[in-house]
Amino acid sequence: MSPQYVLLAIGSPGASLVLWACCGALAMLASLSYAELGTVIRESGGEYTYILKTSGPVVAFLLIFSSVMFVRPAGVAGIALSFAEYAVAPFYADCAAPPVAVVKCVAAVVILTLAVVNCLDVRFAMSVQVFFLVAKVFALVVIVIGGVTMLVQGHVHNFEDSFANTNVGINPIGIAFYQGLWSYDGWNNLNYVTEELKRPE
Repeated sequence: MSPQYVLLAIGSPGASLVLWACCGALAMLASLSYAELGTVIRESGGEYTYILKTSGPVVAFLLIFSSVMFVRPAGVAGIALSFAEYAVAPFYADCAAPPVAVVKCVAAVVILTLAVVNCLDVRFAMSVQVFFLVAKVFALVVIVIGGVTMLVQGHVHNFEDSFANTNVGINPIGIAFYQGLWSYDGWNNLNYVTEELKRPE
């Protein structure tokens, strides 16, 4: 579950950039619609509240049960495994891929560490989240500035015939979209705390 798999699935840099733009546009439209829904139904709970109001308590219970038991833990495991894969890769530079056991152990330690941090102190957990948010945005800014600098200096050979070897088909495009949308996950989280917002309109 990492961005490199978008390029591996779609097969070309040009199609990968188009797909990233499409995923971003789709996530933006979905988040704007969801934010509008949050201002209409001003109750915390996110999709649970919306399903409860529209489809009844049985369907809402099934939604939240499957989310708590399967969807959220699988998402956390996927993110932890992706992080662990990148974290241990420098120590196994000579290998094609790091050992699976090592990746899984690092992912488990990360999950347990974050769980302990969240249990100990909410303010400290919030500080940790802000720190990683700033680090992530800083890394993205460095990547963007570096990319623009390379383009200005004339390093455009990756864009020559950039759509060559594009995998056109339902399966590769679907897998690439899945990987791209995974990176944009989280746009629906604000509606879980709608009641805590001051003047959400």
